[in-house]
Amino acid sequence: MKVYKEYKIRNLSRDDFLERIAENPTVIVPTGAVEIYGPHLPMGADGIVTDFLAEVLAPKMNALIAPKIDLADSSMLLDLPGTISISKELFTMWIDELMENLISYGAKNFLFLTGHAASVDSINYIARKYQLKNAIRYAQIDWWRFAAEHGDEIFEEKGRMAHGHASECGSSVLLYIAPELVNMDKATRIEPDEKLYTYPDIVRFTPINLKSCNSTVGDATKGNAQKGEQIVNKCVNRICDFLEGEWKLELKRD
Repeated sequence: MKVYKEYKIRNLSRDDFLERIAENPTVIVPTGAVEIYGPHLPMGADGIVTDFLAEVLAPKMNALIAPKIDLADSSMLLDLPGTISISKELFTMWIDELMENLISYGAKNFLFLTGHAASVDSINYIARKYQLKNAIRYAQIDWWRFAAEHGDEIFEEKGRMAHGHASECGSSVLLYIAPELVNMDKATRIEPDEKLYTYPDIVRFTPINLKSCNSTVGDATKGNAQKGEQIVNKCVNRICDFLEGEWKLELKRD
């Protein structure tokens, strides 16, 4: 397997891009958001994490990294100041036209690294369309739900206290990958009223300001870099297992 110094499409020349996508038609698509993420974490946390994951996975896969969109529909957080949101329609259109362009150049495999939960449905909707129309393959990692699925042995808290917004898991991951952007002196523990979670089998919307005064849901004070490294490595290995087992890709493992 060849080793390259650059994997981001935006940093390649036209000739290098065309050569690389012909050699390996696999593209990683990171997406993020810019929103209030507690008083201690950067507003762009979702995209910072997916950028990091893309740069870890790309050399293993020899895959290209698509240009990232940093904004998403974050309207569910607009009742607290510090969020920049775009419409779901605009985000969906961006994903649609990005995939259409990449497919026209020969892309066949798409790995979406999704940092913001509200983006998952839009990506599935568009990717399914192209899977049926163009016979591409796609998989999506809903990052924070994925981390929650694999984090029981790593985090001290459980459920929303570990994996709620800007909580133990989020704080740990950011302390591992971007500690210079984290201010743990401002980290808080906020346990929302259980009355807000009655009838969990019924889908509904509860404004964030009813759960938290600063958007933290859970215990951010228990975050540390060691836990962040453990969950990132565990999740990366799981993704690689899928790519080898299901997509039959030849990976370069460390």
